[in-house]
Amino acid sequence: MPGTVTVLQTSPVRVVDQIDESTMYFYRLFWTFPPCVAAFQHCKPLVSIDGTHLYGKYGGTLLLAIAQDGNSNILPIAFALVEGENAESWSFFLSNLRTHVTSQEGILVISDRHNGIKAALENPENGCLPLGAYRAYCICHVAANFSLSFKGKDARRMLVNAAYAKTEAEFYYWFDIMRTENLAMCDWANRMEYEKWTQHQDSGRRFGHMTTNISECVNSMLKGTRNLPVISLVKSTYGRLAELFVLRGQTAKVQLGSGHEFCQALVKAIEKNIRDSRCFTVTLYDKH
Repeated sequence: MPGTVTVLQTSPVRVVDQIDESTMYFYRLFWTFPPCVAAFQHCKPLVSIDGTHLYGKYGGTLLLAIAQDGNSNILPIAFALVEGENAESWSFFLSNLRTHVTSQEGILVISDRHNGIKAALENPENGCLPLGAYRAYCICHVAANFSLSFKGKDARRMLVNAAYAKTEAEFYYWFDIMRTENLAMCDWANRMEYEKWTQHQDSGRRFGHMTTNISECVNSMLKGTRNLPVISLVKSTYGRLAELFVLRGQTAKVQLGSGHEFCQALVKAIEKNIRDSRCFTVTLYDKH
């Protein structure tokens, strides 16, 4: 497809301590398609990044970045084939992602707490430092790590409820319960910056997205492709994205033809807020 971005990184052949510069082999590949780049301009300014292992002859890892539009539709926007998850491979992926897809300021990156991702995001050469980009943790991964130290569903539930709290008062309600149960739980949580794992201090950047579940949805969408050779895998992402764009385009055309000006997720949210507001009671207090 014209306009498709591909960045190939090769490596010389090594024989014992000798390097043969005349022969190169495949090392890493980044790619994205023009419709994905254009569509991201109309999505929420956040991306979920994740990696999934490949099971083919050559192994490796597929890194991917996922966005979501205002109608809650997921959109894969970039891919990379790398040797594994480490600081160098994530730097390769994130630097190209920022250069070719998410070049605007203030992007939020949601991920697990992998050390390779941390190092890549903190590398100033990748363009992922504030104010250019911000980082947030997937609460599912945080809770999983928390459960290794503190057993029981109740402990995990309290941490998750504190993370999802939308107000400071609600957050400290759950945090105080954790402190009462076991002070060590609060000490564990306090080792993380609040803006990276709590919703009430995310400055509105999360748009309610607390996990990388959208990445896992795409992992399931790519089921059956992770054992393919490199060329077939790239072709598969193109084919499945082409089907996705056609399907979403047809859906949008039907909605516009029916006179719907806004996407259905937004309309339903507005209607729900209107219904809920009818139950509100307004109490007037003395302004002084």
